[in-house]
Amino acid sequence: MHEEFMRRAIALSREKMRADEGGPFAAVIVRAGDVVAEGWNQVTGHNDPTAHAEIVAIREACRALGTFSLEGCEIYTSCEPCPMCLAAIHWAHIDRVYFANTAEDAAAIGFDDARLYRELALPHGERTLPMARLLADEALAVFHEWASDPDRVPY
Repeated sequence: MHEEFMRRAIALSREKMRADEGGPFAAVIVRAGDVVAEGWNQVTGHNDPTAHAEIVAIREACRALGTFSLEGCEIYTSCEPCPMCLAAIHWAHIDRVYFANTAEDAAAIGFDDARLYRELALPHGERTLPMARLLADEALAVFHEWASDPDRVPY
């Protein structure tokens, strides 16, 4: 079954790429042997830099299942997830990731995630994107309020 789901992700990546809907990436989310959602790269089609295949599939799966947690699900993606997608997969609590192309394969055609991984490892002051902390006390007050709310929904 794993290969069948991966073949679907690869076929979807080809189909949507050829239809000029985005880059050569797609993902399929499966729960208990059933496809819950599919996603493909829609960055250029929707002018949305966050519309990577995995993100689109996660959004669709959450809508379909009516939950923000995808525990019990697996994701099949045509390429190793970038840092943003990997973080989203963790936040969604997906159980397992299967991928076809590697980050190195993606870099060879111009999608170089290594730069982002290097940036994330640096302290704020050493990153190429300038970052500055502002109004920490005011923002922390909101965090404390949320943490003390007995009706909060943890995630």
